[in-house]
Amino acid sequence: MFWPFNHFSKSRSGSDRTIGTIYGMIVARAREPGFYEVFGVPDTVDGRFDLLVLHLWMVLRRLRAGGQTQLAQGLFDHFCNDMDANLREMGVGDLTVPKRMQKFGEAFYGRSTAYDAAMEAGHEALAQALCKNVLNGKKLEEARRLASYVEATLADLSARDEADFISGKWQFAPIPAPVQ
Repeated sequence: MFWPFNHFSKSRSGSDRTIGTIYGMIVARAREPGFYEVFGVPDTVDGRFDLLVLHLWMVLRRLRAGGQTQLAQGLFDHFCNDMDANLREMGVGDLTVPKRMQKFGEAFYGRSTAYDAAMEAGHEALAQALCKNVLNGKKLEEARRLASYVEATLADLSARDEADFISGKWQFAPIPAPVQ
């Protein structure tokens, strides 16, 4: 797999501001109401985490494809630091944080592996992976629409100019309107 899970490492990208910008876009995207309204993602802590991981995976996949391993590692490290800070802010004790971070890492790696494999297997496999990991094993039709969104987003990200992409000068495409 990629990116060792070490949330204590420092960013190696040389551009903390760019990493912060890209991570901020990922977080903002995961919070957009359209995912809960259009795709039926549960508006819960777990649902938001799953969307964060999904969008992080898409951006990391794009960075990997462009050979941007240092930026990808810096972005992943930023995610880990953010999860650590959120746990501490919620009052999780120092002895419990590492265990929770391990679970976050396992969730990230498990989903990343499933999504990578599903992308190779096709649309229905991606829909099944999203149904299981984002929609709690329910709402297959919504998962199929979410799979179409993921495929379109990955295509959009791969079409972005490399310099603009790695500098954080891009935005996610709009979320599709609800199906009537």
